[in-house]
Amino acid sequence: MVRSGEEPRPTGRATDGTGPASLRELFLQGEPVGTGVRTSILNSWRRCRSLGLSPDTFGLPYREDFDPDGRIVRAAVPVLDRLQATFAGSQVNISVADANGTVLLRRFGDPAMTRSLPDLQVVPGFVFAEQVAGTNGIGLALAERQLIRVHGAEHFAERSQQNACVAMPVRDPLSGRIEGVLCLGYPRTFDRPALGVAIRRAAEGIERRLLGQSSARERALLRTYLAAGAGNAGRCRGVALDALAHAFHPRDQAILQERAAELIAGAQRGAIEVTLPDGRRVTLVSRPVTSGSGVRGIAIEAVLPGLPPGEPLAIPHQTDDLSGLTAAAVPLSAARPALTLPSRHLDAAPAPAVTTGGEGPVAGHGAADGQGLTEPGTAVAGVEVPSGPERGGALAAGGGGRAAGGRSEEAGADRGLVMLGEPQVGAYAVAARRRLELLSEASTRIGTTLDVRRTAEELAETAVPGLADFVTIDLPDAVLRGEEPADPLADLRRTVVHGIREDLPFTPPGKRIDFGPATPHLRCLGSREAVLEPDLKAAAGWLAQDPEPTARLLAHVHSLIAVPLLARGVVLGVATFYRSDGAFGDDDRSLAQELAFRAALSIDNARRYTHERTMVLALQRRLLPHGLPDQDAVEVAHRYLPAESDVGGDWYDVIPLSGARVGLLVGDVVGHGMLSAATMGRLRTAARSFAELDFPPDEVLTHLDNLVGRLDREDPDGKGAGVIGATCLYAVYDPAEQRCLMARAGHPPPALVHPDGTVTYPDLPAGPPLGLGGLPFDAVEVDLPEGSQLVLYTDGLIEDRHRDVDAVLEQLRAALAHPERAPEETCRAVLDTVAPAHPHDDIALLVARVHAVDPGRIATWELSADPALVGEVRASAVRWLSGWGLDETAFAAELILSELITNAVRHGAEPIRVRLLYGRTLICEVSDASNTAPHLRRAASTDEGGRGLFLVAQLSQSWGTRYLPEGKVIWAECGLDAA
Repeated sequence: MVRSGEEPRPTGRATDGTGPASLRELFLQGEPVGTGVRTSILNSWRRCRSLGLSPDTFGLPYREDFDPDGRIVRAAVPVLDRLQATFAGSQVNISVADANGTVLLRRFGDPAMTRSLPDLQVVPGFVFAEQVAGTNGIGLALAERQLIRVHGAEHFAERSQQNACVAMPVRDPLSGRIEGVLCLGYPRTFDRPALGVAIRRAAEGIERRLLGQSSARERALLRTYLAAGAGNAGRCRGVALDALAHAFHPRDQAILQERAAELIAGAQRGAIEVTLPDGRRVTLVSRPVTSGSGVRGIAIEAVLPGLPPGEPLAIPHQTDDLSGLTAAAVPLSAARPALTLPSRHLDAAPAPAVTTGGEGPVAGHGAADGQGLTEPGTAVAGVEVPSGPERGGALAAGGGGRAAGGRSEEAGADRGLVMLGEPQVGAYAVAARRRLELLSEASTRIGTTLDVRRTAEELAETAVPGLADFVTIDLPDAVLRGEEPADPLADLRRTVVHGIREDLPFTPPGKRIDFGPATPHLRCLGSREAVLEPDLKAAAGWLAQDPEPTARLLAHVHSLIAVPLLARGVVLGVATFYRSDGAFGDDDRSLAQELAFRAALSIDNARRYTHERTMVLALQRRLLPHGLPDQDAVEVAHRYLPAESDVGGDWYDVIPLSGARVGLLVGDVVGHGMLSAATMGRLRTAARSFAELDFPPDEVLTHLDNLVGRLDREDPDGKGAGVIGATCLYAVYDPAEQRCLMARAGHPPPALVHPDGTVTYPDLPAGPPLGLGGLPFDAVEVDLPEGSQLVLYTDGLIEDRHRDVDAVLEQLRAALAHPERAPEETCRAVLDTVAPAHPHDDIALLVARVHAVDPGRIATWELSADPALVGEVRASAVRWLSGWGLDETAFAAELILSELITNAVRHGAEPIRVRLLYGRTLICEVSDASNTAPHLRRAASTDEGGRGLFLVAQLSQSWGTRYLPEGKVIWAECGLDAA
């Protein structure tokens, strides 16, 4: 489970999820690191290496000048006391550091830990910033500015290898600035999902307490402002923004109005110093305002230093409590947007009625501890509210007219009214902004992949805990398969369960879901609208769904929103949002519906992609061999692994050839998708046809090259620009000679596993890829002793943007160095150890263990062009056949040999050779030095000849001609039961 705001951990062959120890060692040795390390951790390692840090020698600096009673310390002490009580008796250590990484506070679940830990883990004052301590929780949380987990070997320092930690920045809710870091450290075996929830809530508690504090620096800045006014004849004159409109760029005016709106939304009285882009500084002062009708609000005035003396702006040293004006309903944590204001209003609490016309007091912002003002340059509300009078219901002051409180035009300009508004309207702006932040997060987090399940998980991860505590998503089986559901209620299946806890009795993923007729889920699917249940205990339909598990669940959840996943008019499933404490409101329902709508579009895109990929994959598999042909030359195993993202055009083939030989073919069409799969089918069919014509490998590649070029020229969209391309490797193995003839066209070289375990890559000329045209292909012949293995593969096995090809070839060499393995075991070992965990390209793998023909089953003769020798060879052949026990086949073989030898003597050229091969069939071969091949024809009744080949065709299973560099071979195969 991945919590909202945390970086997901990748899984696969490259990592076990508990810390990439082997990959860390590779990194420290300077070797390339694959995808098994999270991006944030790998970036931190690289920063540590660039800083010259060594994992075995760390001297953490100690600072004696840290403030043991600073703002964050005062805010964190009671929160840490509660955490210590929560983890009492455990091996959890709790620490708080400042924004520079200096540890200020320490707490321990078991106080006895202080006796066994070194000083740097016990004594406050040590600095854990990344630049001095390497990759650790505190330093990485400051660097990444988000919640961070560091686990085991992810630490850069060797001393921390047995530990894990979760750390989260603590921000000033007013300024958004990071004030420090809260960190929970623990042994690796103590990792719990609840730790992420606990640290979030604790950090929020510290941030709430920070709201009630002001620093001595802030008070000093206010005194400086007061002293500047008092030094100017004891008076400080205000000025209206429009009165100096010619001196302010519209951008500057927007900045001042935005800061003024922030003060109004905060419902607090104070002063902030705004620094404009040109370096000028303008002080904004807020004060309460009461209209003649009793509506109370906040007036914001601008004060520019250096103006002629005017009406004094008196500011007492005591702060005034404006709690009656505070919009208390606005939550201080951004973990969940509060979109519903409470029923109480501002006029429910008393507050002084002060108008802009009088010289009302202006002082601190009413902090809980009553200390000082807001820091200059920071917004009291801690949010950015759009500027202008129309935003937040605020009134921007103009150069004319009367100011609030009934002052004259001249007096209004003197007092410098910038904006006037009601605080509760600013509360709506805060909630709206948090809503927009969640929707903005959804736009970046949902739909990052084209996987239906993963997209549903992203919806749940985005909504927890920003909107809900738990989310379940149910999708029909048809959607998971990539099809459009005919009835979304017919086959709903629980797909995702995600929440802040894992022990609730939700139906687990993978189980069928049957909703009762009165449940909110069924109602939302029927109405295609979101259904809100503020109190589940009062929802009769919900209770009736499944009484026993529902009753257990109701002990943990309070409110529910069921939303249909509707995209392009099709219902794809239902998403259900649960909240443990408090009830959902109408605004929450609108937000949930918007999130579900965005997710539904992404799920539908993923569904359509899944459907298309399924069709392409089905086409691809239909175009690949469905079984291995019967032959004795090689023992073959093969694998085809499609890419995760899309299906390509890889193929392989095993082709029986004449003379007990076998052809091994592997190819790869450039690109992915339906076009590549279709092109692959055409090339595989053509390659098989060329091979069965007994062309040598280099000629087969030449014919394929011409075909690819012609396909490219005929493509109406290709325009002859080389859109279609492919690579290919073709090998022909002869078990009688134990030799293999190979040629390749831009394809990776094969691997040859010798019987003694030696693995080599034959020096085979690469040749150009298919489709370039005009360049020759070279064939190379190599010896293959019996028991050797020939391994052919496509580039998806060895080429990956995260891995070095040479290193992968060495991995392949190590995986193949086991000649005792069967081809099936070799395929499995190669895919397990060499193939990437998440392949970006198709992988085709073909492993062939070669066999040799027993010399005792080969009979050869060489004769001159003398017709008298035909009978002698025929008689000798009958004796061999009798010795092999093929007496029943002897008659047909004798006639075939007689016809073939006679044709060679009459029409061929010396030398003439005859060979019999006894294997799965009986093969009769006659070769001569002539390139003239006979042709089968139907002889007329008056013809004296022309019936010999017809007789051969009738007596044999198959026959044909194979050309040699000098001459040809006429061959025929007889079944062993031929009579």
